[in-house]
Amino acid sequence: MDHAQRSPAKPNRLIQEKSPYLLQHAYNPVDWYPWGKDAFEKANQEDKLVFLSIGYSTCHWCHVMAHESFEDAETAEMLNRWFVSIKVDREEYPDIDHIYMSAVMLMTGAGGWPLTVILTPDGRAVFGGTYFPPQRRGDLIGLQELLPAVAEAWKNRREELLSSAERLTTILKERLSTPHASGTLTIDPLHRAFNQAVAWFDSTYGGFGNAPKFPRGHELSFLLHYWLRTQTHQALELVTTTLDHLSQGGIHDHLGGGFHRYSTDAQWLVPHFEKMLYDQALLARAFLESYRVTQRQEYARVARGILDYVLRDLSDAAGAFYSAEDADSEGQEGKFYVWTPAEITELLGEKDAEWFNRYYGLTPEGNFEHGKSILHVTQPLEMFAKRNGLKARAFDERLAQNRVQLLAKRARRKRPHRDDKILTSWNGLMIASLAYGASTLHEPSYLIKARQAADFIWQHLQQDGLLLRRYREKEAAYPGTLEDYAFFGYGLLEVYESGYDVKYLVWAKRLVDVMIERFWDPQQEGFFLRDRTEPELIAPVKEFYDGATPSGNSMAIGLLLRLGRLRADPHLEDLGRRALESVVALVESEPFRYPQLLIDWDFALGPIREIVIVGDRDDSRTKEMIEVIDQRFLPRTVTVLRPTGSEAKELEGFAPYVQHQGPVNGQPTAYMCQGYVCTLPTTDPRILAERLDEGTSTRPDR
Repeated sequence: MDHAQRSPAKPNRLIQEKSPYLLQHAYNPVDWYPWGKDAFEKANQEDKLVFLSIGYSTCHWCHVMAHESFEDAETAEMLNRWFVSIKVDREEYPDIDHIYMSAVMLMTGAGGWPLTVILTPDGRAVFGGTYFPPQRRGDLIGLQELLPAVAEAWKNRREELLSSAERLTTILKERLSTPHASGTLTIDPLHRAFNQAVAWFDSTYGGFGNAPKFPRGHELSFLLHYWLRTQTHQALELVTTTLDHLSQGGIHDHLGGGFHRYSTDAQWLVPHFEKMLYDQALLARAFLESYRVTQRQEYARVARGILDYVLRDLSDAAGAFYSAEDADSEGQEGKFYVWTPAEITELLGEKDAEWFNRYYGLTPEGNFEHGKSILHVTQPLEMFAKRNGLKARAFDERLAQNRVQLLAKRARRKRPHRDDKILTSWNGLMIASLAYGASTLHEPSYLIKARQAADFIWQHLQQDGLLLRRYREKEAAYPGTLEDYAFFGYGLLEVYESGYDVKYLVWAKRLVDVMIERFWDPQQEGFFLRDRTEPELIAPVKEFYDGATPSGNSMAIGLLLRLGRLRADPHLEDLGRRALESVVALVESEPFRYPQLLIDWDFALGPIREIVIVGDRDDSRTKEMIEVIDQRFLPRTVTVLRPTGSEAKELEGFAPYVQHQGPVNGQPTAYMCQGYVCTLPTTDPRILAERLDEGTSTRPDR
């Protein structure tokens, strides 16, 4: 039965919401409430348990559970009779999601979305799980069996449920906020993380662990930092092997650019077709950094594909970026992306189609459902061309033309649902990667787009110095979390170091001041995820683990360390180091689970170099100096441009030390300091390059 047949004519109260996920449930027969005091007051007044369902709009199994259970009249009647039901978009409320995901993990040992939790009227968890069908399916209990059982327990065995909820809440408070043993920053966790990465590495296909495999860009970025520090070539091999297989696999959208969320198999062939903004940002960064290290053009090409995909398909007209695209279209996962050889032949003609199908692995049998094929590269292009007697360059150019033709054809298919809400945090990650891409690839248009997005966030999601989390349909809502301040602050620093407009430094400093005031834990160091001035949840959350995205603490610490060094502000750097030192024991247990935190760690260990370039940013000689920096991988270097004329005053207000650094003989000049010892200034870009390369290799062939 389709959605229209099962939905009541009258919408529920979710119709008033802006979240695409909540709106997907606005015509359920379930009497849904959004998160808020109204739902909990009703639960108290009517002495009912709360049925909490958490998901997001591009979640495949959320769609399945909605269709099977929440559109089912009998299941909805049970929920409406015995429970107060709440729907939460996890992307709008990461703190709520984190708490109740942690509760379910404690109860069941597993988690995921849709997340299903039954709560007491004061918000404590008594039962939890993930996906539930309406009726029992094998060992999986159905909602129509579960709901009356829990309602009966609330009526007749309430003390037992309350006692269990209290014990779980106590454990949650300990797990989510109790400090770990502090210690001294040493290089040892970096070595141990690398060894752990080697142990988990798939030497055949790249990546870490078993299927399903997630491509976490920040893991690869950490390994590049480790390679630069130690010159351990194996660390670079882990990165390049992974990127090579990622770029060739079906997880990579070879027509439209960008990457799907994860691979269901070890070889990166069959993805879960969802596309997330944060994955594009983090993987673009890893490819760009690897391009700076290796100068391999393939990495630049893939990075451009990611950035161009986001600008084409995930961009709001006003400049900011949407959150995600679904895996499903027309009721089938991946239908938008897959092909048959016959379709290719019809479009390209027999000659081109023969080579295209061979190169991208399309067969009559298919490698996906219904005889369809997922495009993937069967052999590296040079090898394929050589084995088939083709000229590689001409073949590559022909493939590029073919891809344009197929992309145009694909654009006429019914697209997957796009979640068009704008999240401050994820936009911060994307802004950073676009800015880094602009300087790495010498693509000014990327910097223009990064600035537009940053300006949009500042105009629409910042009020009186405070950030809001989500924007959609001209409505900004929900107090910003630590992730919003830290990720957006990081984006602002990258925009500055790509284009040197000091206003972005000033904005970043304002955000950091608020972040410290509202999220810093003065007792145990580090930052809470939720603004301390907001109403408390059942447990405070302080997260350091770097999951699909880096943790708020990892990004906040990096922001403090970098901004502190740019300003020569020891207070900011000291806070960052204290936060790192507070979790030394935590990180030492399994360090590779904290790759972004270890990037901060690497920065804090130093040596850190500060470069001040003095000159007009439009002067070709100044640009030569900047180019020397932009073509190198310099993660422990911060750069300031002191412009000439009246513009210098604004920068001096942010970083007073630059007022003592002027041009030599009227020429653009570079000052470089390390460990508070400065070299003589130089007006020669070649000398700057030599100094940057002294004592270390920024590329593997040096």
